[in-house]
Amino acid sequence: MDNIKVNIKDLTLHYGTNPALKNINMEIPEKMVTAFIGPSGCGKSTFLRTLNRMNDLIDNVKIDGEVIIDGVNIYDREIDVVNLRKKVGMIFQKSNPFAKSIYENIAYGPKINGIKKKSILDEIVEKSLRQAAIWDEVCGRLHTSALSLSGGQQQRICIARTLAVNPEIILMDEPASALDPISTSKIEDLISGLKKEYTIVIVTHNMQQAARTSDYTAFFYLGELIEFNKTDQIFSNPEKKQTEDYVTGRFG
Repeated sequence: MDNIKVNIKDLTLHYGTNPALKNINMEIPEKMVTAFIGPSGCGKSTFLRTLNRMNDLIDNVKIDGEVIIDGVNIYDREIDVVNLRKKVGMIFQKSNPFAKSIYENIAYGPKINGIKKKSILDEIVEKSLRQAAIWDEVCGRLHTSALSLSGGQQQRICIARTLAVNPEIILMDEPASALDPISTSKIEDLISGLKKEYTIVIVTHNMQQAARTSDYTAFFYLGELIEFNKTDQIFSNPEKKQTEDYVTGRFG
């Protein structure tokens, strides 16, 4: 296994009395793409949100176990959740740029973190937009509303906004599911480029996307982690029959 960035130990999550995740153990490698696959409602998005404590925002959630990032359990009481979410950025299924200019969308996080100097903000904005492979499309209209862009462009703006605060891990919850094939291809190319610098975890319902973009794949079913391995192994020679049935289209 490559260098480990996130180590999940005996993670269980309940919504009220209903167990949504059951005793998950997994090691997520650094600067790789890890994909979570499985049928709808199997727990993959819930699990993704445990990695930056987004489930804290939901009532009546109880979480047991540990999520250790760089040697620290993020569920320790003294953890600063704001800092955690700076380190572990998140891209949602539906692009959600702020109703502000393209520039202000990207500069928002750095400004909150105390960067005020315009020349530094300019540099961060350009670098983030370049990393998100959208600079050439928007450099002439940074002060127009981000909401005037197409869906695929808006999603890349959201990725640039996440990159602007210098995360180490990027969580993506079905980032291309609402996009057309051309925009989807751009997002996939972007993911492949970003893993040189970031650890990326992606939830996808599209198995071809998992096969194309990820180094490791985890298959979830009914809140359990059924199998986790290198992606080519999961798709060509899975160890569990359930995994084989799912990736060959026999169920799910």
